[in-house]
Amino acid sequence: MLTLGDLWSALTGSERARGGTADVRLATVVIDSRLAMPGSLFVALRGERQDGHEFVSDAFGRGAVAALVSRPLEGGPSSLAVEGRFPADLRTPVCLIVPDVLRALQDLSAYYRRQHPALRVIGVTGSVGKSSTKEAIAAVLGQRYRVLKSEGNYNNEIGLPLTLLQLNPGHERAVLEMGMYALGEIARLVEIAGPSVGVVTNVGPVHLERLGSIEAVAEAKSEMARGLPPDGVLVLNGDDVRVAAMADLTPARTVITYGLSEGCDLRATEVRSRGLQGIEASVSYRSHVWSVQLPWPGRHNVYVALAAAAVGLAEGLTPQEILAGLGGLEGLGRLKVVPGPSGATILDDTYNASPASTLADLDLLAELPGRHIALLGDMLELGSEEEEGHRRVGRRAGELLDVLIAVGRRARWIAEEALRANPHLVVETTDDRRAAATWLRPRLRAGDHVLVKGSRGMALEEAVSILREEEA
Repeated sequence: MLTLGDLWSALTGSERARGGTADVRLATVVIDSRLAMPGSLFVALRGERQDGHEFVSDAFGRGAVAALVSRPLEGGPSSLAVEGRFPADLRTPVCLIVPDVLRALQDLSAYYRRQHPALRVIGVTGSVGKSSTKEAIAAVLGQRYRVLKSEGNYNNEIGLPLTLLQLNPGHERAVLEMGMYALGEIARLVEIAGPSVGVVTNVGPVHLERLGSIEAVAEAKSEMARGLPPDGVLVLNGDDVRVAAMADLTPARTVITYGLSEGCDLRATEVRSRGLQGIEASVSYRSHVWSVQLPWPGRHNVYVALAAAAVGLAEGLTPQEILAGLGGLEGLGRLKVVPGPSGATILDDTYNASPASTLADLDLLAELPGRHIALLGDMLELGSEEEEGHRRVGRRAGELLDVLIAVGRRARWIAEEALRANPHLVVETTDDRRAAATWLRPRLRAGDHVLVKGSRGMALEEAVSILREEEA
């Protein structure tokens, strides 16, 4: 449990003060004033649409004892710059002024993480599959250890510190997803969390509008490898050449590669799909071979299982514990299988999209019976890879689909390439997601399988809602 004395020490580097107000406990650390409660520390972050400074009074009204701010607030509680020794006359509630509120939150979480020296942190990054891999690793490690894991999209410069501040003395492992938009961001997250184990799932054309090239993406992801300690463990997708090359960049003396190719330390063979029921495979590590059955649909999820198994082995788990953790994890990833109209089935993966994840979903769709239909929207933030990424998806769509509905300006490249691959394919193009669903709905019939996928900005969940509306 943190105190005001801990907070002061974390932000100034001074020796922790004791006694009086310094011993006031911080019940929670919140960035949303509505979540404040008696004893909370409110962190007044400035966002794109709202400024946390406008909600300090609300946080204090709910019982917060302190707020981190970047400027004095007119008409509010007393304000004090955080510098030097802890003031003996400090009274709460109080606004603590810092040069950079976000940096202060990060410094506090790093300080708190250091108060748990026995904790081992597993950091997970990659262009695709971070969340699924994080969930699988947590499920595996949970067979033996008490595990803290990132929840939802808490994988950035705000979410990761907030997750670390949830630590309690009972936690033995923490599995933290680490995302990024720019160079240096993963390095900062690694600095805060101090991982013992780092996992890199893959490098793909994601965030290219910000980073400019896939080489820059690889450079950003390699910050995980570079930031590990000499006694750390680096777990790499050995089938991704850019990821495999990170073995030469890390100070960690132990590197475990996973994948389908012969050179991988942990290797899957005989991968077989059971449709929406999941996949099965044989997994070998050194002289051991295991048969694995996973309840997650899609062959691509074998990589998730291998990454989780590699971490389990690095953390001393037995094969039996690893298999139990993998086999007991239902609902992996963000793809949801839901009933559609007229006996059709909808594969709802509308949370986000990249070429790699869309191709994986198309491959899953092709393994299912009935007509194969896809409603695909624009994939955003692909930068210089934008047209080729969409056309690559289009070529595969033309090979696999019976009906394609392309939504958005960029998705027209998907449609063009699909028709080039299969001139007989039924294709509809539109810029209106609602019109796309309205066109498709009466054309569905029993046994159809429909994939709906696009980037978050396309809001294709609205199309799913229309497809799922009950008949009038």
